[in-house]
Amino acid sequence: MTLRFVESSKLPTRWGVFDIHGFEDVNSDKEHVAITMGDVTGDRPVMLRVHSECLTGDALFSIRCDCGAQLEEAMRRIAAEGRGAILYLRQEGRGIGLLNKIRAYHLQDAGADTVEANEQLGFGADLRDYSICQSMLRHLQITRVRLLTNNPRKVEALESLGVEVVERVALQSGRNPHNFRYLATKAGKMGHLFDEQNENEDDH
Repeated sequence: MTLRFVESSKLPTRWGVFDIHGFEDVNSDKEHVAITMGDVTGDRPVMLRVHSECLTGDALFSIRCDCGAQLEEAMRRIAAEGRGAILYLRQEGRGIGLLNKIRAYHLQDAGADTVEANEQLGFGADLRDYSICQSMLRHLQITRVRLLTNNPRKVEALESLGVEVVERVALQSGRNPHNFRYLATKAGKMGHLFDEQNENEDDH
């Protein structure tokens, strides 16, 4: 994988002004972005969110997953600290693509859980490749992070790339009756870590 930095610019948001950095995977023509706030260089650990694209949740406000709520909460927390980064990776549907995700949703509507739906379509439960992060973090000069995630696989992936994860910071938001089974499957079948107390507080 060859990732090429393209350009950076200001990105004003309702949480504050970030910087957005564009990258192109020259092998697949996929485009990825990082957004940062403050000076993320140096030895002090950076609050980091590695977020895979979810058009339905991030842009169309779907609440059958927790992706959009997690992205917003990550931006809010980074803005509150005044320093941090989000890597936004174009890996829709845990790597199966948008149209296959819609096919998987159709199977879920008929009773399959999120893992079973992917498998019925001939895919693994999670096809995301986090090696993309290495070039992005190297460009941003980030080597030590406080990772905003409930997914231990992301911790392992970054550590395997030589990034020091000094802390895993839970990111729990957006729980609702439409995604209760989805979140339970992520915990039961994919090993995601949820704090029981916070789960009960967020349940509604």
